[in-house]
Amino acid sequence: MRAVVQRVRHASVEIDGQTKGAIETGLLVFLGIEDADQQADVDWLSQKIAQLRIFDDENGVMNKSVLDIGGNILLISQFTLHASTKKGNRPSYIKASKPDHAIPLYEAMIAALEKCLGKQIATGSFGADMQVNLLNNGPVTIFIDTQNKE
Repeated sequence: MRAVVQRVRHASVEIDGQTKGAIETGLLVFLGIEDADQQADVDWLSQKIAQLRIFDDENGVMNKSVLDIGGNILLISQFTLHASTKKGNRPSYIKASKPDHAIPLYEAMIAALEKCLGKQIATGSFGADMQVNLLNNGPVTIFIDTQNKE
C-alpha cells in the first residue's frame, strides 16, 4: 500500500463537475493498493498517517499531527502510485490491484482513518475520473509504502 500525504490549507475533489469531497486545513492522501496489501497494512498506515507530525507547533517546528491540530483528511484512490516505468515510456500498472481486492481495502482505510480522527473524512470515488484541487502548505509531501515499514 502506497500513500502520498500532502499537508494542505485546503483540498477538494470533483467528479463530473460536482464537488464530492472538500476539506480545509489537513491532509490530502493519495492511496494506491496492490495485491500484497492486507488489513494489517490498513491498520499500520492509518495510524502512521493520523500520527504523522508534519504540522507546525508554536515554535514553527513540524511537531504536530493532524490529530493534534483537529485537522481533516481527504482520501483519494490512485492506482497510478503503483506505476512501473522500468521499460519504455508507457507506465505499466500491473502491480495495482483490481477493484475486487482494492475496493474493500479502500473502504477499510476510510473506516480506519475515521476511527483515528474520531470524525468523518472526505473522499473521492474509487475508479472515478476525478479532478483534485489543493493548496499544498509548505510544500510538505511525504511518501509512505507499507512494504518498507522497517
